[in-house]
Amino acid sequence: MLQLRQRILIIGGVAAGMKTACRLRRLDPDADIKVIDRTNNISYGACPLPYYIEGLYDDIYEVRKTPNGVLRDESFFARIKGFETLTRTEALKINRADKTVLIRHLDSGEETELGYDKLVMATGNEPIMPPLPGMELPGVLPLKTMEQAQEIDRLTHEGKNAVIIGAGLIGLEMAEALSVRGLNVTVIEMKGQVLASALDFSMAAMVHHELKRHKVNLCLAEPLERIEGHDHVTTVVTSKGTYPADLVVVAVGVRPAVQLAKDAGIVLGPTGAIAVNAYMQSSDPDIYAAGDCAECTDFLSNKKVYVPLGSTANKHGRVVANNIGGRYEQFPGILGSLAVKVFDLHVARTGMSSADARLIGLNPESIVVSAFDYAHLYPGNKPIVMKLIVERTSRKILGAQVVGPGVVDKRADVIATAITLGASVDQLAQLDLCYAPPFSNAMDVLHQAANAMRNKLDGLAESLSSVAVKQLLDNNEKFIFLDVRSPAEHAKERIKGATLIPLGALRQKLTDLPINTLIVPFCKMSLRGYEAQLILQQAGFRNVRYMEGGILGWPYEVE
Repeated sequence: MLQLRQRILIIGGVAAGMKTACRLRRLDPDADIKVIDRTNNISYGACPLPYYIEGLYDDIYEVRKTPNGVLRDESFFARIKGFETLTRTEALKINRADKTVLIRHLDSGEETELGYDKLVMATGNEPIMPPLPGMELPGVLPLKTMEQAQEIDRLTHEGKNAVIIGAGLIGLEMAEALSVRGLNVTVIEMKGQVLASALDFSMAAMVHHELKRHKVNLCLAEPLERIEGHDHVTTVVTSKGTYPADLVVVAVGVRPAVQLAKDAGIVLGPTGAIAVNAYMQSSDPDIYAAGDCAECTDFLSNKKVYVPLGSTANKHGRVVANNIGGRYEQFPGILGSLAVKVFDLHVARTGMSSADARLIGLNPESIVVSAFDYAHLYPGNKPIVMKLIVERTSRKILGAQVVGPGVVDKRADVIATAITLGASVDQLAQLDLCYAPPFSNAMDVLHQAANAMRNKLDGLAESLSSVAVKQLLDNNEKFIFLDVRSPAEHAKERIKGATLIPLGALRQKLTDLPINTLIVPFCKMSLRGYEAQLILQQAGFRNVRYMEGGILGWPYEVE
C-alpha cells in the first residue's frame, strides 16, 4: 500500500514555527511542510530590536540573518531547508472536522483552503495596549515588529522626550536605548518596583539606583491615566503627574494570539494561552501549539504559567517536531529563567522567589551574598549580588536572583541546572566549578552563597536582609548598626546611621557595646560582618545578626 506524504501545516513563521518546520524536515525528508505567515518578515528575532534602536547595529535585517549573513527569506527556507513558506498569507478559519484551514492571500485577496494531517499553532503574542485615551495617537506604539522598531528609530531623530510605559524587560532595554540616543527618558510603572514578576524588591532596588544614576526619570506606583495630543503625542498623564512626550513606547506586556484557536473550539488554559499537554498537543490531538501562544508548566510548582520567551519558543518547536516525526518527547516545563542588561548593570533570575514558594506551601529560606565575579586581584573584576532561595526541610534549591555589573548569567544558569537536576544546597557547595583568576574566585559566589545558606540553615549564622535593616532605620528602632570596615573604606562611602568599629579593633571595643541591644554588623560584602557576629556571640552577645550582602548589596543611597 502506498504511503502518503504527511501534510504538516504551520501557522506562524517566527521562532517556534520555523524551528518546528526545520526540525521536521530533518526528521522526515518526504513530508509536505508548509508555513504560513501574514507578514513579510518571517524568522526574525524581536529580542535584538532595542539594540537596533540604541544603534549597536545599522541594518535592521540583521535580525533575519544567519550568523554568516544569509537572509532567512522564503527562498532560503525553500532552497536550504526544503519547505514552502507562504508570506502575506492569513489563516482565517480552522475546520477541524475536515482538517482544513481557510487562508487569504493578502496581496490578491484570494481565499483558498489548505489541508493538513497535523496542524501547528505558532501564532505568537500581541502587545497589550491599555484601553485608555490617546493610545491611538501617532508616536504611541509598542515594540514587537521590525516596522515598529524602524518607526521608533525615526522618531528618535525628531523629538527630545520619550516616555516608556512599563518597567519589564522591554521597558528597561528601551530606557537604555533611548537614553543612549540622547532623549530625556521617563519610565512609568504602575507597580512599586521594576521587574515586579521577576525580582524581589531588594534586588530590583539596585536596578532603580542604576536607572537614576543614568538620569532616567523613574516613576513607580504611578498608574497611567491618559495620553494627550492632537496630530501627535505631546503629553502623558498619570495618577501623580504630567510628562512631556514626543515618543511613547508601550511595554506593559503581551497576551497570547489565540483568537484563531479559540474560534476553532481549541481549549485555552487558565493563563489564556492554548492549553497543551507535555507533548505540546492541544485539546485536538492533531493540533499542536508552540511558542508564545501556548502556555507552559512551571517546573517546580507544576502550575500553568505564561512566560513568553524566544528561548522557550525554540525548545517548543523542537519538541513539537519530534512528536510529529515519531520521536516522542515531553517538554518538562520552565523555570522562568531570564536575563537583562540595564546600562552597566546585569540582571538574571531563575526558579522561585520566597513568596512564590510560600504560595504553594513550601518553607523557603533565602540568603544574599555579595562577591566579585572573578579574582579581586585580576584587572576588570566587578561585583555581583546573589540571592539564593532553598527549601528549609529538603534543602533543595528553589531559585536565585543575581544582579550587578559583573557576570551574572552563568551563575543563574548553574542554578537553573541545579534545580532541574534536583540538587540540594549542600551539593551546590561542592560543585566542581572552573577556577582561574580571569574567570572566577577559588570559591565562586555560588559556593559562597551555598555555604552562607548552610550556615543559616544549620544555626551557625543569623542575618537580616538590607530591606529589614532599612525598615529598622526608617522606624528609628534602637539597635547598633555596626560598620566593621576599615577607616579608609568608611571615608570613601558609608551608610548613614552606622557606627564604625573596624573588625581588627572589635575585640578591644566589646565593653563599649550594650550586650542586650540588637547589633547588626556589616562590611563591604559582609564576610567581615559574619566574622564580627561570631566574635560578638563568642563574647556573650546573643542578639546579633549580620547584614546580608554588605554595602555592595545595600540598594539604597550611601553617603
